[in-house]
Amino acid sequence: MSHLAEPIQIRQTRFKNRIIKGAMSEALANDAGQPNHLHFGLYEAWAKGGLGCAITGNVMVDARAKNEPGVVIVETERDLEKLKQWAGIGKKYGMVQLIQLSHPGRQCPKGLNKETVAPSAVPFSPLLATTFATPRELHEDEILDIIQRFAESARICEKAGFDGVQLHGAHGYLISQFLSPLTNKRQDQWGGSIENRMRFLLEIYKATRQATSENFIISVKLNSADFQRGGITEDDVITVFKAIDDAGIDLIEISGGTYEAPVMAGAKADKRKASTIAREAYFLDFAEKIRQQVKCKLMVTGGFRTVQGMNAALDSGACDFIGIARPLAVETDLTDRLIVGQDVRYAVKPIKTGIPFVDKMAIMEIIWYAAQFKAIGQGKRPNPKLSPLKVFLNYAKNNVKAVIKGRINSRKSA
Repeated sequence: MSHLAEPIQIRQTRFKNRIIKGAMSEALANDAGQPNHLHFGLYEAWAKGGLGCAITGNVMVDARAKNEPGVVIVETERDLEKLKQWAGIGKKYGMVQLIQLSHPGRQCPKGLNKETVAPSAVPFSPLLATTFATPRELHEDEILDIIQRFAESARICEKAGFDGVQLHGAHGYLISQFLSPLTNKRQDQWGGSIENRMRFLLEIYKATRQATSENFIISVKLNSADFQRGGITEDDVITVFKAIDDAGIDLIEISGGTYEAPVMAGAKADKRKASTIAREAYFLDFAEKIRQQVKCKLMVTGGFRTVQGMNAALDSGACDFIGIARPLAVETDLTDRLIVGQDVRYAVKPIKTGIPFVDKMAIMEIIWYAAQFKAIGQGKRPNPKLSPLKVFLNYAKNNVKAVIKGRINSRKSA
């Protein structure tokens, strides 16, 4: 029997197979950040396709800190009934559902929020500085508030019926910003040594565990590397993995990269060694190394395309779960097909508009797939041949509208 079809358990929750949908931005919420029928339709399509577990896209813990238009926000029980409806989809089809909780920190487009905050006021690289403003450094009372926001959002998610949450500590978002010496220049208890830089993550985990029940799953997504000169070292990364494992984390998803070095979107994939390419997954080598250091479950996402490659990764013991993201955006029934031995149909290729500065930012690796999600949520079939340029122009138009509306609301509240 394929390893992919083997069930596994975390706490009291049974996963019917080893395939997890990695988080991808849906961008389907309304201006108030509320989930709706499009989310329900999308996740039901994946559930019907046999998926063992789905991790949602970014769900914000603070309405003042949105990473993009259309993102879901969970900071109060305002949308509890809608969240219950969403969670009910997983219960109906036996699909475990984890909400990915996130704070973007500095990674917010200019004008979307009143301001951006981060561990330190570190500007972006020249390429991205036109899109992302230099953030304001967080005060300690604000850091403590954000920690509690993660915990409160998790409490609400459990009340709604979700099986657990994933703390987004990768890809250059706020937790990742605290971990990296490139973006954390603080001299207090939240910066400096790796013990101080990982304090934010550990305090979020502790607060989240205290706010939820014993059987609620808490996972985290962490970078194996930032892939930036001067970023977090491998020794520091291993220290973080061991510390969060010792604290009691249930599952770690291994990823890598930031907006400035988007390895998680396939950037630099063609520069990997031949032996690494043959093994498919971007971060499998690191998973094998960290497997010897931690006892929690591990998930590797990025690069898997064949049943053979997935089964080999599971058989090696390097990971317990196979994370699949972009292929599921164009093949909602992919899980059922993988279980019976069929490979991914559509090769994932870089999404290019032909506009150089846009393509360098890899933003299309988010918004092109979000366009597919909207179609699926509406009950339509995904379109692998959808024009990237058309998607970008539509996104730019909607983003401008959101920025203008945000500025008007800011003036009204001033």
